[in-house]
Amino acid sequence: MDNRVHTACLLLLTTVAVGAALYWLRPIMIPFVLALVISLGLSAMIDWQREVLRIPAALTTMTTLVFAVVVSLGMGVLVSTSVGQLAESAPAYNAKLISVVERVTVFLPESVRATAQLDALREIPASTLGTMLLRTGNAISGVLSQSTLVLIFVLFLMMGDRRRTGATTDDWLTEVEQRIKRYLVTKFVLSSVTGLLVTGVLAVLGVDLAVVFGLFAFLLNFIPSIGSIIATLLPLPVVIVSPTISPTVAVLAIAVPGAIQFTIGSILEPKLMGESLDLHPVTILLALMLWGALWGIVGMLLATPITASLKIMLERMEATRPVADLLAGRLTPIAPLEDPA
Repeated sequence: MDNRVHTACLLLLTTVAVGAALYWLRPIMIPFVLALVISLGLSAMIDWQREVLRIPAALTTMTTLVFAVVVSLGMGVLVSTSVGQLAESAPAYNAKLISVVERVTVFLPESVRATAQLDALREIPASTLGTMLLRTGNAISGVLSQSTLVLIFVLFLMMGDRRRTGATTDDWLTEVEQRIKRYLVTKFVLSSVTGLLVTGVLAVLGVDLAVVFGLFAFLLNFIPSIGSIIATLLPLPVVIVSPTISPTVAVLAIAVPGAIQFTIGSILEPKLMGESLDLHPVTILLALMLWGALWGIVGMLLATPITASLKIMLERMEATRPVADLLAGRLTPIAPLEDPA
């Protein structure tokens, strides 16, 4: 009994200490872990070039790194340009907001319409519009601003990637690599399809910043469950205050992308991904909360791969296998305590 109590206390203290260290070292750990996950995804691209396109091994790393740099720069330019367009459209949005407020105030009693709070509501500056959009854009811009350091890490990780020979099915590093690769490739393809469809729908409906909303849909799709909800509601502030969008188009701008997110995330993705990560939905939700508290939106993006890797490591040791089963949603009965007598 005493040994179990001591072990539990040490485990709790270790967890708290590791969490504090991860939070304190986040300026270093976030770019490194992000680069590690990206390098795993890029290594799948390298394997595809070698096996399918028959490109020499000496060129695959170079072409993959060029692709990563171009995509990173393109995303950074797209986000910064779109946020600038939002600021330039502030006067039109402000005029539409005043019109919306006036329409709402018609249905309010005279005593309420005369209050100072309502007068202040009429004077809401355009800079407060789309707070969720701007905060998400700033967060993603912060990630992209670290792209140089991330690319340096990716470069050294890929240059130092030496294929292990003689790896067996018991090699947990190989299992982690294969599972995370499958997850990243599947997520990348489905997220790309989601982003393109959302961009196309919003562009046809005439919604401003359709391309950047598609980019957000692509990136936020890597956050299970919560990301798709945020991506669906993200255009709402712009749709409401846009001077050229009718109520019918506004409803379609939310409903159609929501249907796309639901179809791909709830129907197509489970069929393609299967049980590759073997994590319970509650485990994924708790991981999102934990890593989000430690590392912000980047932690939420990395929560699933990190948790899946930890789960594979835990199930390799007899003492920690019940914890791995718990993360997978399989409850293991606890052995009864032995009578010391």
